[in-house]
Amino acid sequence: MSAIEKHDVNQYSPLTLAFLGDAVYEQLVRERLVLTANMPVKKLHSAAVEHVRAAYQSKAVDVILPVLSEEETEIFKRGRNATGNTVPKSSNPIEYRRATALETLFGYLYLTENHKRIVELFDIIWYNTNLEQETGDEIGS
Repeated sequence: MSAIEKHDVNQYSPLTLAFLGDAVYEQLVRERLVLTANMPVKKLHSAAVEHVRAAYQSKAVDVILPVLSEEETEIFKRGRNATGNTVPKSSNPIEYRRATALETLFGYLYLTENHKRIVELFDIIWYNTNLEQETGDEIGS
């Protein structure tokens, strides 16, 4: 896929970018889990769910916000302020908006073919967001 002009990417709604970003983020989580630990699929799935849920992604936002560029922060804010989201019962509205913002950013970076930056941000999240405090799980710490 060729790089889409930033102007064209900005024509997508934040929720459309989040739709794509959710898949990008989840693939990175699954890949990292498989490369980190050889375990039964059921355990891999449970660990993946912990890393992609809104509460975890909301904490991930705290870790990457200080390193976002002005442009990335603008995209993040578009995602956070998007309307039309229905918040699942398993999440609270603040966490869900922050998770949507993170996914919007990942979707934007993917469409602009900024894969190196996606990996940089994901590495920061992976190595600086402590999941074991929440679940007792040591994966990702």
